[in-house]
Amino acid sequence: MWPAGLAGIRFEMRHVLRKQFASPFAYRLVMVLLSLPLLPFMLVEKTLRPVESSWSWWLSAYLKGRQLARGRKFDLIYSTGGAFAAHLAGSALKQATGVRWLAEVHDPLVMPGSEPVSKQDLMQAEVERLICLQADVAIWFTDQALASAKRRHPQLGDRGKMMLPGIDAPFKEMPPYVPGPKMVIGHFGSLSPTRNLTPIIDALESLVAQRPELRDKIELQLTGGPLDAVSEAALTNSKVRDLVRHLGRIEADPATGLSGREQILRRMRSADVLLLLHGTEPICAEYIPSKLYEYLWMQRPIVATVKNNPQMAGIICGQGHIASVGSDASDLSEQLDSFCNRWHAEGLPDTGQYSPFTTQAATRKILDWVQALWSPFRL
Repeated sequence: MWPAGLAGIRFEMRHVLRKQFASPFAYRLVMVLLSLPLLPFMLVEKTLRPVESSWSWWLSAYLKGRQLARGRKFDLIYSTGGAFAAHLAGSALKQATGVRWLAEVHDPLVMPGSEPVSKQDLMQAEVERLICLQADVAIWFTDQALASAKRRHPQLGDRGKMMLPGIDAPFKEMPPYVPGPKMVIGHFGSLSPTRNLTPIIDALESLVAQRPELRDKIELQLTGGPLDAVSEAALTNSKVRDLVRHLGRIEADPATGLSGREQILRRMRSADVLLLLHGTEPICAEYIPSKLYEYLWMQRPIVATVKNNPQMAGIICGQGHIASVGSDASDLSEQLDSFCNRWHAEGLPDTGQYSPFTTQAATRKILDWVQALWSPFRL
C-alpha cells in the first residue's frame, strides 16, 4: 500500500526500484529521473508537514480500512509500529467505525526526560495522547515505557498493558558450537554515536593491561554496518585495536544459498560470548533491543551493558547471563576476565536453555486481553 504523500511515495519507490535494478548506476539514474518532477511538491509537503516521510500512509490505510469495512464486519482494529502512521490510521478507523482498537507501541513515542519541541516530536506526542485516550487496549514493550505513558496520561488506566514480544526459535536444528583457538566476543547489529564500542574497548584495554598474556587469546568480532564516528575514533587511538575484527555487513551467499540473516544467526551460534550494547540515551530506560531476544535463543553466554533499565537487566540475569550496569570499565572488564578463565580452563559450553520469550507467548497475552474486552468480568 502506497502512502498518500509524495515524500512517502518517493521513500517507497526506493525499495521497489532496488528490487528491479541490479546495477547501482541504473537504480540511481531511474531514481533521479523519477524524483525530479516530484521535487517541488515534496518541498511544499516538507515545509507544511516536517515529519517522517511515511506520515501520509495513515490516510491510505484509513481509506483501505473503510473500503474493507463496507464489505464485512470486523471485531478489532490492530495497529502496530514503529511508524506512528499506523496508529493514526487505527485512531481514525475507530472513530469512523466504532470498532474496538488495539494499539501496539514498539518504541516510546516520547523521549524520556524531555519535552517535545520539534514537529516530529510533537506529532509523536499527539499520537501517544490519541492512543491513551481512545485505544481499548494499548501495549508497550517495557514496564517503564508503560509507566511513563500512564504518568503523562493517567486516564489510560488498566487499558495500558506491558508485553515482551520475543521471537520464535530461529533454527529447526541448532548448528553445533565449535570453539576455536581464540575466545571470540561477537557483537551483531548497528552502532551509533550513542551506542558505540567505547565500553568494550575500555574493558579490553583494562583487561589486557592487567593480563598481557590474554592479548593473543581474545578477538572482538563486529558483524553489521559501518563503524560510527565515536567507535572509529576510539579504535584508532586504542592499544587493543589489533584485537578487533570488523566483518561488516553480511550479504546473501549464492554458493550456499544462505541469506545474510541466516549466515548471521550461524555466526551468533559460533561466538564464544555474545556482546549486547544497550546505549547511553535516556530512551534506553524504556526499550529493550530486539537483538536480545535473538541472543537468548543462541544458548551462548551473553554479556550486556545496560543503561537504567532494571527490567532488561532482570531478564538477562534471570536467564543466567551477565548484565553490566556500571558506568566504568572495571565491571565489564571483570566479567570478560571471568569468561577468559572459564574458556581457558573448561571451555564455554552451551547453556542448554530455550528462550521463554516467543511470539506464541506474546500472542496468547494479546488474545487474553482481547477476549477480556468481550468478557469484562473475566479475571
